[in-house]
Amino acid sequence: MRFLENVEKEEYQNFTVNHKKSHFLQTYEWGCFCKKIKKQIPIYLGVVNDDDKLIATALILLKKTPFGFSYGYSPRGFILDYTDKELISFFTDSIKNYMKKNKIIYIKFDPDIPYHDIDENANPIENGNNNYELYNYMLDLGYKHTGFYKLYEGNQPRYTFRIDLNRKWEDIESKMSKSFLQSVKRSFQYDLEINNEINISEFYELILGTSEKDNFDPHNEFYYQTLINVFKNYIKFFNVSIDLGKQKSKIFNTLKEYKENITNVSKKKISDYNDKIKRLENEFNFFSKFDDEKKIICTIVCISTNNRVWSFFQAGNELSNKTCAVMRCYYEAIKDAYNQKYDFFDLFGTPGDPNTSYKNLAKLHDFKRKFGDKYIEFIGEFDLINNKFLYNLLPIMLKIYRKLRRLL
Repeated sequence: MRFLENVEKEEYQNFTVNHKKSHFLQTYEWGCFCKKIKKQIPIYLGVVNDDDKLIATALILLKKTPFGFSYGYSPRGFILDYTDKELISFFTDSIKNYMKKNKIIYIKFDPDIPYHDIDENANPIENGNNNYELYNYMLDLGYKHTGFYKLYEGNQPRYTFRIDLNRKWEDIESKMSKSFLQSVKRSFQYDLEINNEINISEFYELILGTSEKDNFDPHNEFYYQTLINVFKNYIKFFNVSIDLGKQKSKIFNTLKEYKENITNVSKKKISDYNDKIKRLENEFNFFSKFDDEKKIICTIVCISTNNRVWSFFQAGNELSNKTCAVMRCYYEAIKDAYNQKYDFFDLFGTPGDPNTSYKNLAKLHDFKRKFGDKYIEFIGEFDLINNKFLYNLLPIMLKIYRKLRRLL
C-alpha cells in the first residue's frame, strides 16, 4: 500500500461518488464549497494498493491557527472498507505522519457507520447489529472518542432516518405513517405542480420565512448560490407551486355550486352538507389573503452521490402547510430517488432523544419519523491527536478569539 498526500481531482471524484460508503460531505465538491464559504483549506488524501488502484480517500478541511499550526475535520470520512483493519491502520499511521510534517494539531472525523441498531426510542436493540469491535479498534489505534451526544452538539447529527430504496415501492410505502400518506392524498385536492427548476430568489424567500418561524439563523443568499454552483451535477430541487388565482376560482365555483344545490339535500344529509359549505368558505377566506399569482410554496434541496441521496434543505410557507405541500414534496423526492435507483434516501439528521425538552427538535423528530424506515445512531466523532498540549489549549484560544471578534 502507498499513501497519497494529494489525490488528483478526477481520480478522487470517481472513487468517492461510487464507493459503497460514499457521502456528499466527502466529495471533491464539498471541499471546494468549504474553501469558498468557510475559508477552510481542503486536502484530498488517499491510499493505493500494490496495483496502484485507489482503495481509500479522505477529504480533510483544515483551519489555520497562529504560528503556522492548523486543525482539521473530515466530515463523514474516511471513505474506505471499514472491515479492512490493515487498511485502517495503514491510513491512520500515514495520516499521523502527515500531521507531524504539516503541524496539524488534530483531525476530527465522524464516519458514516452505525454504532448499533436502535428501536423507535433510541434504545439499543438486544442481539441487534453493532460496530462495537470497530469502535474499540479505533481507540486502540489512538483515536479519542468525543462522546455519545444525543442532540446536535457535534459537527454532524449523530442520528438520522434513512429510507432503504432497494425494495418494491409498495414495501417502502408500507413503512410510511398513515397520517403522512393521508396528507399526501389530501394535497391532490389542490392544484399543486411539482418541478425541478432552480429558483434561488424564491427559495431564499422561503428559507427566511422558515427560519423566522422555526427560530434558526439562515445562511446568506451567497451560501445557497455557491452550493448550487459547486454541486451542479449532484444537486436537485423539488419545488411545489400553486396558481392562487385558479385555486380561488376553483373553490369559489365549488362553493357556489354547493349553495345552489342546498335545497335538494335531504334532512339527513343537510348537517354534513352545511359543514362542507363552511369548510369551503374558510378555505376561500384563507386563500383570499394572497394575491392572484403562481408561486413556489415549498422547496426541498437534495444532494446525491452516484448511489445515495440526502435531503439537505427544506423550506415552506403558510400555504405549504395548508395544502400539505411539504408532505407531497418529500413524497415526490423519495419516489424520484427510488426511480433513479439510489440505495437510500437520508433525511439528514434527527435527535437521539425523541422526547427531548427542546420543542423544535422534538417537532423535527416527530415530522421525520412519519416517512418511516430505519432510525440510525452513528458511531460518533473521533479525534486523531498530534499535539496534546495544543489540542487541550485550542478550545480556550478559540473561545477568546471568537469573543474578541464579536466585540470588534
